[in-house]
Amino acid sequence: MLRNCFLVVFLAINALGVAQEPQKDSLMNPKDSIANDSIEDYYVRFEGDSILMSSIELDEVYLFGELEFTNRRDKLRYYILRRKTLKVYPYAKLAAERLVELNDSLQLIKKRRHQRRYTRKVQKYIEGEFSEELKKLTRTEGQILVKLIHRQTGTTAFDLVKELRSGWRAFWYNTTASLFKISLKEEFQPEKTHEDYLIEDILQRAFAASRLERQESVLDYDYAQLTNKWKSRPPSTGN
Repeated sequence: MLRNCFLVVFLAINALGVAQEPQKDSLMNPKDSIANDSIEDYYVRFEGDSILMSSIELDEVYLFGELEFTNRRDKLRYYILRRKTLKVYPYAKLAAERLVELNDSLQLIKKRRHQRRYTRKVQKYIEGEFSEELKKLTRTEGQILVKLIHRQTGTTAFDLVKELRSGWRAFWYNTTASLFKISLKEEFQPEKTHEDYLIEDILQRAFAASRLERQESVLDYDYAQLTNKWKSRPPSTGN
């Protein structure tokens, strides 16, 4: 029953859509770009001469401190959490990508019944491609996945199921999951929960090391500020 619960959660994700920001025109006229920005962004004066310079936007870089542990038990817990987080993150990332893709496709389909038909096809495709992998998740991996789904989509797994399968089914699956100490209503709150911060720290280190493909969270928090807040606490999976 628990495995079916995770499968429904994942299918629910792939049956919903989110708005996508329009892409900027890559062929924008350079003159138009300069006209809309401050002239100081493009010129630097040296002894009366003007040198044309274009502004370059650099990616944000984090400097990671060395991990410190109070004891061997905390160290073991952290590395277990890291292994599980790295395992389930790709599913959460895929969920967010499917939301955007599905929404873009549905915008091109005018008739409601055709939208429903297309959504069902997507569900069958996802089920055939990922159902066996999702069934292999442990309880703790499933709970981390629920949190990361919220991190990537801004919506809890419970609300995703509710949108797709009605409120009653969402209640039922949440109750079933609770028997295994898993809540589909769980949110990702790294500013409040120490374990969630550790998950974010694991992700950021993995992004920097190119172990995972970066996908920014849709939630409003700053990793650097979180690090300053939690730096007085050793890496432990406790809250």
